[in-house]
Amino acid sequence: MRRNSMLVLALSAVLALGVAGVASAVKLSRTTVWAGNLRLTFGGGMHQGTLPKHRFAAFKHTIFGKIETTDGTHPSALREAVIDVDKDVKINTKGYPACGAGQLEARDTKAAKRVCGRTIIGKGKATAEIDFPEQAPLTVSSPLLVLNGGGNARRTKLLIDTFLTVPVPAAIVTTVTIQKRGTGLHAIAKIPVIAGGSGSALDFRFTLGKTYQFKRRKVGYFEARCPDGVVKVRSNRALFQNEAGTPGVAAQTVLRGGLSVPCKGKG
Repeated sequence: MRRNSMLVLALSAVLALGVAGVASAVKLSRTTVWAGNLRLTFGGGMHQGTLPKHRFAAFKHTIFGKIETTDGTHPSALREAVIDVDKDVKINTKGYPACGAGQLEARDTKAAKRVCGRTIIGKGKATAEIDFPEQAPLTVSSPLLVLNGGGNARRTKLLIDTFLTVPVPAAIVTTVTIQKRGTGLHAIAKIPVIAGGSGSALDFRFTLGKTYQFKRRKVGYFEARCPDGVVKVRSNRALFQNEAGTPGVAAQTVLRGGLSVPCKGKG
């Protein structure tokens, strides 16, 4: 159960909810966890040391991870994750421009920046492996953009955009729908099929921390507080699918669990 809970935290970070940055010190930290033949190394850290105990404040943070298998086979693909974050993390979107998923279709990263550059809230890099039958696996890298997808006071959408050049040029846009509830944030991420099912994410690294002016006040797109030394995260569903048909690997794996993430508060 401990391993599953730690893995859920790492998956939460792929959705870009900003929780890992609350948990770690200025120095980036990492951990390696296993589930079946899947091995994931994950870490992150804040670019500032503490958070207020009672008021929300913007924070900048970096998140990174690496997905591999213990036997060297092609990893199963993450397709969906359902994440709950406690009420000590919030999102501000009022007055911030939005980008539609359709605006990113068939556009490489340079074109995506040209069309939706004002909506970007984070940047980084991602790598995927394409494993076609009877061919050597292909490793492809792409810049990663996190963009505001729009919404309202109760529901927000994030778009995580990458662009693969092989086997054919294609934009890969993950949609993360975040609902604000009394207990915190409830997020559902839908990760599209990569290369017709032959592709899986291998690693990622990105930094979040966008601030902007709204009604003459500086606000953070992501803000957090630390009243009791922990931020609680729980996943009710993290789904991996063996879309490439790797022998000896389950068709799908569903992980459930939670973790209390330590944070340092002041004031």
